[in-house]
This record gives sequence, C-alpha cells and structure tokens, in this order.
Amino acid sequence: MTPTHGWSPERARDVLDQITGPGPVLMALQALQEEFGYVPAEAVPFVAEVYNVSRADVYGVLTFYRDLRQTPPPAIQVEVCMGEACQSVGSRDLRRAAHEVIGDDGEVRDVFCVGNCALGPAATVNGRLIGRATRDALASCLDGEGASS
Repeated sequence: MTPTHGWSPERARDVLDQITGPGPVLMALQALQEEFGYVPAEAVPFVAEVYNVSRADVYGVLTFYRDLRQTPPPAIQVEVCMGEACQSVGSRDLRRAAHEVIGDDGEVRDVFCVGNCALGPAATVNGRLIGRATRDALASCLDGEGASS
C-alpha cells in the first residue's frame, strides 16, 4: 500500500465517488487508506457527511477493523501469522525475532492466517509474503528493501 497523494477533501471525494455497493462506510475507509496510506482524522466527519451517518458510526468502523490505520504507516511493516498452523512451527519465536531485527524502525503486527499454512511460519515484510520465515529471512528481505537490520 503506497499512498499516491496527501490528504485533501477533493482527492477523498474523487476516491469515494468510485465506491458502489453495500457497506459504503467500510469500503470508503478502505479506499481512503489505499489512497493515503492511512485514514486521517479529517476523514471521519467527511465520510459521515458523504454517507449520511454519524461520526460515531464511522469511528466505530474505523476502530473495529485492525487493518485500518489512523496514523501513517512506518517504513517497515512486518506481519507475523499467529494462526494455529504457524504457531505450531514457531511463529511466536519469529515474532520476537522480528522485533529484534527491525528494532524501533518499524512495526510488528500479529495477523491470523495469511493462507500459507503449508509453509509456516509465515510473515510479510511490507506486503511481501515469506514462507518458512526465519530471523535471517526477515533480515534478508529487509536488506533487499534498503532497510538496515
């Protein structure tokens, strides 16, 4: 997810004009995050007005879904699968290793099943899937993206 523009109501309106179908609040927040990299605070009243719902409704959706961000994402984002299959082959240790590898330069988040159970433990680094992930594999992936490990 690479933001293409900084927040602006005009750009947000262009994004929201493309949304059709059920569940417009969730879809709107997802689309805004895709566009801006996160859902800025200014988007809550904006979405509420566009879809004629309360700010509380929009905020409730925004805070309910873990994948929706309210702050800009860090440069390094590591997600470690904590599904049962990955836990059984070491994802808890991998999570600790991920924290050691990235230090304060990024964020490590738990996710539940990335659909790669046969190659667990699974992780993603900035959206790139790693099967049979290890500390060295994470560090290597980060080195390939120009990050320090």
